[in-house]
Amino acid sequence: MSLQVKLLFAALGLINLAFYARWFHARKSYPGRTRPLLTEYPLGFVVAFFDTLGIGSFAPTTAALKFQGQVADEDIPGTLNVGLNTAALVEMIIMVTTIIIDPVLLMSMVLSAAAGAWLGAGVVNRLSRSGIQLTMGIALLVAGGVFVATNLHLIPGGGVAFSLTGWRLALAVSANFIFGALMSAGIGLYAPCMIVVNLLGLHPLASFPIMMGACGLVQPTAGLQFFRSGRYGFGACVAIAIGSIPGVLLAAFVVKQIPLGYLRWLVVGVVVYAAVMMLRSRRT
Repeated sequence: MSLQVKLLFAALGLINLAFYARWFHARKSYPGRTRPLLTEYPLGFVVAFFDTLGIGSFAPTTAALKFQGQVADEDIPGTLNVGLNTAALVEMIIMVTTIIIDPVLLMSMVLSAAAGAWLGAGVVNRLSRSGIQLTMGIALLVAGGVFVATNLHLIPGGGVAFSLTGWRLALAVSANFIFGALMSAGIGLYAPCMIVVNLLGLHPLASFPIMMGACGLVQPTAGLQFFRSGRYGFGACVAIAIGSIPGVLLAAFVVKQIPLGYLRWLVVGVVVYAAVMMLRSRRT
């Protein structure tokens, strides 16, 4: 294991220690509902399962939370980052240790996304309810469009490289900073990150440790900001986090790969409907 990867795991350990300690401390002071719903445990399992296979979890989780109606719209971005962090942590450990890419590329991409998340979460915490509803409604529509493009093979398949240098590296790092910031608003990093690195010539497999490494550091970084504001669903986060662990392990070590095309078409319908509902809620 390279020095850069060891440093990455050290940073991961420190930020997650702070994350879980702050979350535990928040259990007594959280102002809203704290008890999880039974339906939220299988939600964590399902979205983490498909997240590990590369479909992403933010859009389907947003749709499910919107349908359920137990988490306020303005609390959904925080719920995504806090509740899905445990899955991201496990995914990162698995993917970074099994798919070897240039450690400089990995470290640069992950740290730039984390820096974006820290700044982005501060902005989201100051947004109004209608501002968040508008942002998330647009994000869901964009996610639906990405799923359509993927199924129609409009997204490039990638190259053969496992490293980037020069302007390609600089562009990828800059893009991941933006994607990290957008995660704080509930916009998933997987799809845009995969598109960018594929366009720059990386092998499709190389995107997995980058995406999951970034989320493994981005989500606790953003979560610390959401703990300050209290804008997340405490009970929903607990259930999603617990349910997500077996979902990740099943996908990573048992199933490993399944045809996701039909599922993406289903997700398209679900997230577009949720986007319409989110935007309609903004008008009421």
